[in-house]
Amino acid sequence: MKKILSFIGLALISSSIYAQGSPDYGNGLKINLNPEGDKYVRFILWDQFWIRNTDMNPGSMVGNEPTDNTWNLGNRRARILAYAQVTKRYMILAHFGMNNQTFINGGATGTTGTGGYGNGKKPQLFFHDAWNEYAVIMPGEAGKFSLTLGGGLHYYMGLSRMTMASTLNFLTVDSPIFSWPLIDNSDQFARQMGVFAKGKYGKFEYRMSLNKPFATDLTPPNTLIPGNEVAVDNNGNPNWSKAGYFEYQFLDTESNLLPFKVGSYLGTKKVFNVGAGFYHQAEGTRTSVNSNIEKHDITLLSVDAFADIPLGEAKNKMAVSAYAGYFNYNFGPNYVRNLGTMNIAANDPNFVGQRALAGPGNLQPMIGTGNVVYAQAGLLLPNQTEKPKVRIQPFAAYTYKNFEAFDKPSSQFDVGANWFLDGHHAKITTQYSTRPVYTSPTENPKSKGEFILQLQIYL
Repeated sequence: MKKILSFIGLALISSSIYAQGSPDYGNGLKINLNPEGDKYVRFILWDQFWIRNTDMNPGSMVGNEPTDNTWNLGNRRARILAYAQVTKRYMILAHFGMNNQTFINGGATGTTGTGGYGNGKKPQLFFHDAWNEYAVIMPGEAGKFSLTLGGGLHYYMGLSRMTMASTLNFLTVDSPIFSWPLIDNSDQFARQMGVFAKGKYGKFEYRMSLNKPFATDLTPPNTLIPGNEVAVDNNGNPNWSKAGYFEYQFLDTESNLLPFKVGSYLGTKKVFNVGAGFYHQAEGTRTSVNSNIEKHDITLLSVDAFADIPLGEAKNKMAVSAYAGYFNYNFGPNYVRNLGTMNIAANDPNFVGQRALAGPGNLQPMIGTGNVVYAQAGLLLPNQTEKPKVRIQPFAAYTYKNFEAFDKPSSQFDVGANWFLDGHHAKITTQYSTRPVYTSPTENPKSKGEFILQLQIYL
């Protein structure tokens, strides 16, 4: 019986290793397929539930009622990920779930009313990732060099560390979103279908991919004045996209078993990385001047740095987590995408006054042609007892956006804290965030805010 249980190797383990991409199994659910444990299936399950209070953009209503401020509840993410190391070289992965379900939207598509498939209910489950990969050159076979090739619906999208961020161990409550610049346009929730190569050479890590973007078909607004054209996503039969991210890891080496980049190690690793990346697709957007259609390339570039440094003795260990990045985006002239996470508002048809250019609710100019500077930092406070019930990590983030479509740049910030009950496995996050609200493309934006309380659990 003991041999059978050993062979099955089913374990539920809580540990101090919070990076779900670790090749050394440290937590979660794992089924060993051989006694050595190098062939296995691993499952990761998680949920992130938000309680949120939002100051609405001018001209907003929820349901049929105009509102300036409202509370909202929602499942930001509820997902399952499984991957199997079938042999030492061959791995398969599947990741599915749902996102952004609120009491009023995010439910089954194409349904309205109050019945069984009423507003906000029975959300669609879909695949986020589905790929397989083969280690052509494993670590140690060719000195310091390793190479793995794979293909499918994948997350090796290059550009930046935040573009391939794990959703399980953010420092702040969530991604800044602009770092997923194609989100649900020419990608499927930050993924595209294609082939990828990944590997290391000593402290140097590389990731490259060649993909067929999803088709986009927005109609560009026509203008009679050259220089006023506005690019929109319309790639026809899409050209191949190319993406890559390259980084040097000066201190501890991070795992590249999975693509998901860790946001905060909570003092379990000593990391300092510098990276650079790109994304390019020919003729990804279009404009119209005097009804003449012009196609434009999408070219996205970034440089960034990440540090996670433990401080102090083991008993009173602290840790600093920090990230900074510069993003240069070119989608074509005056391109802007207005997005709002779990936006529950619609336009109030009876509103009198200046509406937000982005639209109602918490919509904001999230992505556009121009430059973005982003920085975040957090401090894991020291233990107060041998076995602390709660670890606290205050943090702050700042975003500067200078988009071509607006005469004035915008600044926004996030401040909050993580309250760790069991590392990232069970944590509460509180955060207050601001966002820019433009009512004119030539004037300085105003500012609105929202408070988010997130409850996270993952196995």
